[in-house]
Amino acid sequence: MSIKRELKRKSLHLTGLVVPLIYYLLGREAALTVTGIAFLLFVILEPFRIIEELRDNIKRRLRIYVDNDVFERMENLERQIDEITRGHERNRVAAHIYFAAASFIVIYFFPMNTAVGAITVATLGDALAAIVGKSLGKHRFSNGKSLEGSLAYFISALVVLIPLVGFCGAAVGAIGGTLAEFYNLPPDDNFSNQLAVAVIIYLVSLI
Repeated sequence: MSIKRELKRKSLHLTGLVVPLIYYLLGREAALTVTGIAFLLFVILEPFRIIEELRDNIKRRLRIYVDNDVFERMENLERQIDEITRGHERNRVAAHIYFAAASFIVIYFFPMNTAVGAITVATLGDALAAIVGKSLGKHRFSNGKSLEGSLAYFISALVVLIPLVGFCGAAVGAIGGTLAEFYNLPPDDNFSNQLAVAVIIYLVSLI
């Protein structure tokens, strides 16, 4: 994926920062409600994204009732989404479903600062790792990741986490998140990243 497409993808990915913002401004219940509704909507709409025939049938029916300008905008939006979709996501569960599911779990089971930190790090760190790796990455590993991208994740994680959970929790959480992002832990790094950071910070807080 080109740097231009990566920037588009990560711009959309960064909308995930709305979740910790809602948590801080409106509280835990509001954050759970938003992530829960988002997850359900994503799951309902997912078959239309994956199954082209189903999507085309819906479009043919809509064409009768929708103005041409609106229909063209819908098709343009579809092309934009298709452009930033990674190859492996075309026929499998997309990243936003994993992200919403992980956010709900993290908010439900962990303290506020841990949850806010984990979601923010997974969102911002992942975006910076990809952008820096694509544009500045010179030292590549066998899996295609770069040292520069991993450092961008780690540093951004430290900056986000230190005010929330202190230096010790931040350092260990940043390392855990960097490793989860680097190895693309299953089922998807948008899921495992948040969980890895939250679990590690929580365990450190118990020591």
